[in-house]
Amino acid sequence: MKRKEQRMLFLGALVACFAAAAVLVLVALEDTVTFFHSPSSLAEAPGIAGKEIRLGGLVVEGSVQRSADGLTTTFDLTDGPASTTVIHVGILPDLFREGQGIVARGTQSQATGVFEAVEVLAKHDETYMPPEVAEALKESGYWREDQ
Repeated sequence: MKRKEQRMLFLGALVACFAAAAVLVLVALEDTVTFFHSPSSLAEAPGIAGKEIRLGGLVVEGSVQRSADGLTTTFDLTDGPASTTVIHVGILPDLFREGQGIVARGTQSQATGVFEAVEVLAKHDETYMPPEVAEALKESGYWREDQ
């Protein structure tokens, strides 16, 4: 084989390896590409039941129910057109409240349709600033009271 043919064969094999690696990465990330699903998309995609996903929306006013032990919480999550019942066993974040946006990680029960969350994250509004950042801005002189 000539040197030019060897080089072309090597480049072809290299391109094939990169293409195969890209396909493997995309297949591996297929279910985790979206940050979260909404209750509407959950209702439209029955194949999601049983898979671990993130579900995001607003906690419906008046839907939060806590058990006697204080660890099990049931609430409805909505995006407007659809609602889903969520059950979470564990401690909820301090910012969790009715009307607040949250993202819950868990699975939807195939039998009951209830979303069983293993983790609940409360969203901050756009004006939120961590106390450490606010303190640093005050110390540096960049703090404005309207922040």
